[in-house]
Amino acid sequence: MENVNLVIIVPTYNEALNLSTLLLGIAEITIPLTLLVIDDNSPDGTGTLATKLQKQYPFVNILNRKEKQGLGSAYQAGFAWALENGAEIIGEMDADLSHQPEDLPKLLQAVTSGADVVIGSRRIPGGKIIGWSWWRHVTSWSAMTLARVILNLKTKDVTSGFRLYTKQALVKIPWQSVKSSGYAWQEELIYLCEKNNLKIVEIPITFIDRKSGKSKLNIKDVLEYFKTLWRLKFNNK
Repeated sequence: MENVNLVIIVPTYNEALNLSTLLLGIAEITIPLTLLVIDDNSPDGTGTLATKLQKQYPFVNILNRKEKQGLGSAYQAGFAWALENGAEIIGEMDADLSHQPEDLPKLLQAVTSGADVVIGSRRIPGGKIIGWSWWRHVTSWSAMTLARVILNLKTKDVTSGFRLYTKQALVKIPWQSVKSSGYAWQEELIYLCEKNNLKIVEIPITFIDRKSGKSKLNIKDVLEYFKTLWRLKFNNK
């Protein structure tokens, strides 16, 4: 595979129990990349740990922020950093070990084969989710289906946080002005990509629910998801 200037953005908040394992997994896939850890002053010391691990993993860069500002804000800061530092491909990845580093090569292959945006998808044949309750499956499927119907989206996994974008794709969408965070950020970015006729490819992945730490999903994120859906539907920006 040809060399690419790849930056993977990993927002963190209280992920000290998972960060070492994630970095080890990234190192083992031997793909040239930069991993940008964006930490929002985690009380558990994730930012401090990232600084220590940087000596062991020179591909790690760290952006420490003074307070918790949300997932969307973290990705905006990460996109800006990546583009300013010459990235040609910019990725999103969770820090909680739900996304498997060994899936990165096949996502990258899809980009080098011509995709503008690649989604690590749980919702196409071959995609799997491990560790969810039946209720989590039902609520996730219902919310995603509603978004796809109301916004007329072709993408199956609207809320996946495992993605790659080309530089050219980000130039074509107004990501700087997106105010959504959490799942709503992922929803809105896909909407903008489809609206701008970008080539989106979904690649099946195995998603494993976190085993350490606490989920960041809360009622505020859920309400924002549906609020964003209606805002996009009626262009009330």
